[in-house]
Amino acid sequence: MMIQGSYYKSKMKSLILVLIFSMAHSVTLSSQDQITINDYNRAVGFMQENVINKKAFNLEIQPNWFPDSSGVWFIHHSPDDKKYLKITFPDLQQSDLFDHKKLSKVLSDSLGVEMKANDLTITRIAYKNPKELIISARNKSYVLNTYTYSLSTPEKETVRNENEIPSPKNEWIAYKKDYNLFIKSTKTDEIKQLSTKGKKNYEYASWYGWDDIMYGENAERPDRFGLNWSEDSKWISTNICDLRSAQKMYLLDHSIDSLYRPQLLSYYRGSPGDTAMVYMEPVFFNIETRQEIKPNLPRSTHINSIRVAWSKKPGKVFLERTSRGYQNIDIYLFDLETKKLDNLYKETSETNIDNFRAEYAKESNLIFLLSEKSGWRQLYSLDVQTRKEKAITRGDFYIHNIKRIDEENQKIYFTASGKEKGRNPYYQHLYSISFNGEHLKLLTPEDRNHRVSISPAGKYIFDNYSTVNIPTKTVLREASSGEILKEIAQADVSLLEDWTPPEIFTATARDEKTTIYGALWKPTNFDSNKTYPVIELSYTGPHTQIFPKDFSGALGLQPYAELGFVVVVVDGLGSSGRSKEFHNYSYKNLGGNLEDHVKAIKQLGNKYNWIDTDKVGIFGHSAGGYDAGHAVLAYPDFYKVAVASSADHDHRMEKAWWPEMYMGWPVDSAYHLQSNITMAGNLKGKLLITHGGIDENVNPSATFKLAEALIKADKQFDMLILPSQRHGYRGQHQKYFTKLRWNYFVEHLRGVEPIWNFKWNNSDE
Repeated sequence: MMIQGSYYKSKMKSLILVLIFSMAHSVTLSSQDQITINDYNRAVGFMQENVINKKAFNLEIQPNWFPDSSGVWFIHHSPDDKKYLKITFPDLQQSDLFDHKKLSKVLSDSLGVEMKANDLTITRIAYKNPKELIISARNKSYVLNTYTYSLSTPEKETVRNENEIPSPKNEWIAYKKDYNLFIKSTKTDEIKQLSTKGKKNYEYASWYGWDDIMYGENAERPDRFGLNWSEDSKWISTNICDLRSAQKMYLLDHSIDSLYRPQLLSYYRGSPGDTAMVYMEPVFFNIETRQEIKPNLPRSTHINSIRVAWSKKPGKVFLERTSRGYQNIDIYLFDLETKKLDNLYKETSETNIDNFRAEYAKESNLIFLLSEKSGWRQLYSLDVQTRKEKAITRGDFYIHNIKRIDEENQKIYFTASGKEKGRNPYYQHLYSISFNGEHLKLLTPEDRNHRVSISPAGKYIFDNYSTVNIPTKTVLREASSGEILKEIAQADVSLLEDWTPPEIFTATARDEKTTIYGALWKPTNFDSNKTYPVIELSYTGPHTQIFPKDFSGALGLQPYAELGFVVVVVDGLGSSGRSKEFHNYSYKNLGGNLEDHVKAIKQLGNKYNWIDTDKVGIFGHSAGGYDAGHAVLAYPDFYKVAVASSADHDHRMEKAWWPEMYMGWPVDSAYHLQSNITMAGNLKGKLLITHGGIDENVNPSATFKLAEALIKADKQFDMLILPSQRHGYRGQHQKYFTKLRWNYFVEHLRGVEPIWNFKWNNSDE
């Protein structure tokens, strides 16, 4: 027995030593087991307000073209000063926009406060002529004479009466009275009443605003007035805003210091499938006869209202109509004289028609279309007279925007991604092509993402090009050739000595064949011998993408990394900017968009031993908030912590257009199955849900309803309502929420005690 006992004691001792060694080894490999004020200080140091143009300079320079096309001005930042510079055309000479020392002196004298020459705080600059600029500083405006450096008071701008719109020839003034439309002669004061059927809630020459908030019981909607005159001043195009059947959503504002009862707010808003909505009816008026004309088209809600554009031919207009559910697009030519409605173009889709765009080249009698109908978003032309359609571009790439239509030279400038093989499919380049589809030219050849602006006369391109891990280079190009005429600036991050830009990674999507793209941030004190929990920022769209294409987005998520995490963003199947097939994965399947994110993070964990895929958190706002809530409910064994802010947790409670575009119309069981509310019982990890109390964009009702469902499911969760905030949090409320979100991950994902009282910048007390 003694021998056996000694054996067991020896065995137990060895086991204990192994456990101690394993625990020590585990501590070595895990993320830090405590957090310090220095970690928070580093995180704060990477906040945008503490780094942009303080430690990182010229990440993206904004061009300001002179209206007469004689030049462009911009601001150049450096550690020592801020310079207002200009480039003049055609000599391409770069110089100061003004004498900084002289301007600082005259502004200091005029304002009675010191204005530093190397850091002029000018809030507005408008080019008036070669020797005069209109500038604003400290809420005062001046005309600066750049020859004499004298300041004068600008002439009072004629403020147009928002309730009156003059005709192009200034013969008539249109206005609204008692919900009807009138015109008054500028010569004789003759008044003509054009409409007679208007009344409250059936309002002529009105429009509907998404933020038309009504304050208090039985309050009035903000007065809205709008119309468009034809170029010959013979016709008016406007809308009837029909509110008669529209239902309201409600909010309570508890944040007003002087009120001890909450203020009631309401607004008209339709949810998916609703018929009790705001309707918009296009209507036209003949000025001479006062005849009211309506096209014979089904009435449209405000979410699919008819777009109107005047034709070059008098008395004819283009009407662009999208059906409810976004599966049909029609373009008509409507003859106001004969009332004939001619269908020029029709497109249908079994899923949805997203990112469709029509641009009218009136002088050429052409309509240019951007459509995904081929499987990729491509450029088409439609001859209005012959009805012939032509594919101007063809290929497996995505056109983002028409940047310029040059009718004089029969050329189109557009941005596209995915055309240059072997490159990241999210990087955008600028191209030109002739109206007939010939002479396609790449104008920005560098393997970077290009943010471009074309001068008003179309001769020059201002180009900021970069990637998320290659600093921005800013150049001026010749528009016809793409040749670089002048190098303007290079981004400078030399003051961020220990910082490494994020890493771009790829993964394989759920279809086991498609390459998806993401980016990864590491802390500046990164140690490959430790393991780090993962935080994902999610916004699956699907109307956009979250992959950071350029260097201006390189610093945004670094604060989270400084708190001891690896931070990830990724675009999976279902987001936009690639093929229609890629995009269609999200149709009626918004809840499935995270599947590729899970796969991508697992693939990263297999690649890097310093990534801890057992500790994954997620956060997002708005549609990204839906993602964050959905992550811990649909994938509760993978996502352990989530912060979901201002989220549309149930798409049946959202504003109608967005869910109907991506979840389909009419409303079916997919809405129920993908609701976070119906999945509340799945929660295993930690969930913080937040919302602005007066958010009219995404009404907080779904957040309250999710809270109720979680309570009924006996699930522990956390909740924050910011009573005075709308969809975006601002000022102190944004800082408070940011602090709370940081610490939620520090406490529940890292598992360490967070610090609340840290300084947001060096001036904090």
